[in-house]
Amino acid sequence: VQLVESGGGLVQAGGSLRLSCAASGIFFRVYVMGWYRQAPGKQRELVASITSSGSSDYADSVKGRFTISRDNAKNTVYLQMNSLKPEDTAVYYCNAKGPRGGHDWGQGTQVTVSS
Repeated sequence: VQLVESGGGLVQAGGSLRLSCAASGIFFRVYVMGWYRQAPGKQRELVASITSSGSSDYADSVKGRFTISRDNAKNTVYLQMNSLKPEDTAVYYCNAKGPRGGHDWGQGTQVTVSS
């Protein structure tokens, strides 16, 4: 299983970024895909998830600003992040949860929001 994130970077507060996670080695369309983040000194937290049928869920802190989507034909999940805030600064990780409950992780991509 390989999950490769891209799209992180440095952005000013109020700006936007789009993260991508390309998956290989899994039957992508049956997996629940998620984005987590971990800020320095904090625990990793779930940001957004999307089921195989396209139902999505978000952390309260990002509702209305972030949108998760998936393209099963490309084995890719996206996270569109708008109205970014300095508190969104973290390493963002792609997660794949299989039908049997096992988890796989990407290597992470840094998102830094300057004030």
